[in-house]
Amino acid sequence: MQKNVNIKNRKARFEYELLDKYTAGIVLGGTEIKSIRESKASISESFCEFSDRGELFIINMNIDQYSHGSHYNHLPKAQRKLLLNKRELKKLQKEVNQSGLTIVPLNLFLNERGLAKINIALAKGKKLYDKREVMKDRDNKRDLARIKKGFNN
Repeated sequence: MQKNVNIKNRKARFEYELLDKYTAGIVLGGTEIKSIRESKASISESFCEFSDRGELFIINMNIDQYSHGSHYNHLPKAQRKLLLNKRELKKLQKEVNQSGLTIVPLNLFLNERGLAKINIALAKGKKLYDKREVMKDRDNKRDLARIKKGFNN
């Protein structure tokens, strides 16, 4: 009955070197979860930030307004609180403050109970030459696969 929702941030693996991964819940309103169930969300330009009180928020996450919502509809780019254990929050905040790392969302999905969850990662930004190296490796693998396919035929 329930549709499988999996919204990915494809640029995250290219732009960042991922160190640790976590799964967090999201605090959402009624029309927000309905829009996510229709796959009307985007996390491609979003990032995570800590508030003054030590809470983790996702910024710039776009959830389109629900089509059948009334004047109670939500704001598309509002900040949304992420739910993690206190121990995980402290560890993440310490890493972000000391090492200058960042927290990026990887994918947004619905679990078996129908709750929205988001996979986030503690990440370090890649330099331009690292990105070029990744593109060169990808091209070499593709060329090698073509050559192998030519020999098999």
